[in-house]
Amino acid sequence: MLTQLSTSKRPHDDAPDTAALFARLAESADGPRRDEVREELVTAWLPMAHRIAGRFRDRGESIEDLRQVAALGLVKAVDRYDPVRGPFESYAVPTITGEIKRHFRDRMWALRVPRRVQDLRNRVRLARRELTQHPGAGEPSVTDIARHTGLTEDEVGTGLEALESFSTLSLDAEPAPDGGGHPLADVLGAADPSYDVVVDRESAKEGLRRLPERERAILYMRFFEDMTQSRIADRLGISQMHVSRLISRSCARVRAEALGRRRGTGGPTSR
Repeated sequence: MLTQLSTSKRPHDDAPDTAALFARLAESADGPRRDEVREELVTAWLPMAHRIAGRFRDRGESIEDLRQVAALGLVKAVDRYDPVRGPFESYAVPTITGEIKRHFRDRMWALRVPRRVQDLRNRVRLARRELTQHPGAGEPSVTDIARHTGLTEDEVGTGLEALESFSTLSLDAEPAPDGGGHPLADVLGAADPSYDVVVDRESAKEGLRRLPERERAILYMRFFEDMTQSRIADRLGISQMHVSRLISRSCARVRAEALGRRRGTGGPTSR
């Protein structure tokens, strides 16, 4: 025999007497009839779920989203509730609250942090709120929070740092209304590809100095004056094929010098 839920004194007006509905739910087989009873129970207890969701407002999540999460927790509570364990509210409240807290832990953190750090953050946040409730109370120090929570000052510091990880600033965030700021993306540094060119040029200098004068001249005409191999050959009175070989050999030597793998190619090449 299923134990009837107590209808004497309920702590909240949004805790309806649904003992008969839960009895019908327990007796119903899967199907449309059971689904109707289940939906009726969820509808009856939804105001309580919304009240619980309201406790978590102003924490960076919209009240509409919080109510949806609370409703999900309510559905889980209805599905898992066993009337022999006592009043439904006693089971549903921690179930719904736990669902909302998991939502904050698993989805609202902008940066993933260990569970221990999340717990420190929550204890520090609660302590700061409690310490500033008294009239005239200023912002508590790390020592004040440590004394209030029983944490070490290092742990308090970790919790305070975690508070900054709860939300992030978008790179596309608009400047301040007074016009004194810039989007974050505009003020962040980025790798400049020109640095690689500077490094390569400096690395090649020593190898170029070691080349015979004619080979240096050929590389200068080819890569700085943008002359074709045929024009270089005409100017020097050698074949275009010979110019091509000299360029290939000189570049290989400079590359080896720059990479620290010196491999000599002999002295100047004669005609």
